[in-house]
Amino acid sequence: MCPARDQVAGEHPGDTDSAPGRVVLSASDISRALRRIAHEILEANKGPQDLVLMGIATRGVPLAHRLQTALRDVEGVDVPTGALDITMYRDDLRHQPVRHLEPTRLPEGGVDDKVVVLVDDVLYSGRTVRAALDSLADLGRPRAVRLAVLVDRGHRELPIRADHVGKNLPTAKAERVDVRLSEVDGVDEVRISTREGAR
Repeated sequence: MCPARDQVAGEHPGDTDSAPGRVVLSASDISRALRRIAHEILEANKGPQDLVLMGIATRGVPLAHRLQTALRDVEGVDVPTGALDITMYRDDLRHQPVRHLEPTRLPEGGVDDKVVVLVDDVLYSGRTVRAALDSLADLGRPRAVRLAVLVDRGHRELPIRADHVGKNLPTAKAERVDVRLSEVDGVDEVRISTREGAR
């Protein structure tokens, strides 16, 4: 995984007492942030027409489905939602341990001439998003691609910027941001901590 993906997985799913660091987003904060992002997406697109949500595995996928629910609550329609596994598109495969591949799921109707919103948990170096763009290009030709992230922690290495951000969280490189979601980890929270060897 690229540095952004290395630093988001919690070691003790559901065990918040033993989790390191301090909570910077609670479950209710995450919910509010996603509702706000949903409204921003609709405003930027002038409605839900031709929208497609594509979650970047792992935690971007449940976030995309939560955004789908939030958009349905506002507009009463289900925005097509899919999943991208970008493992084979990463530029650091030689330096990272092999990880389990997750399915890439293209929603019915595909992405051609659609406004695709890539959804991820943390934006860091930008390398994960670059890999997602390469992956998406193999699936079709969207009319436009936008990026929605729960947390932007800075330290970009590529000229990539999120269109919709739940929380801007300035961090030091020695810190890590742990996003935990109930669908994956059994709890909703974002923690920031300092760990030995953090990049």
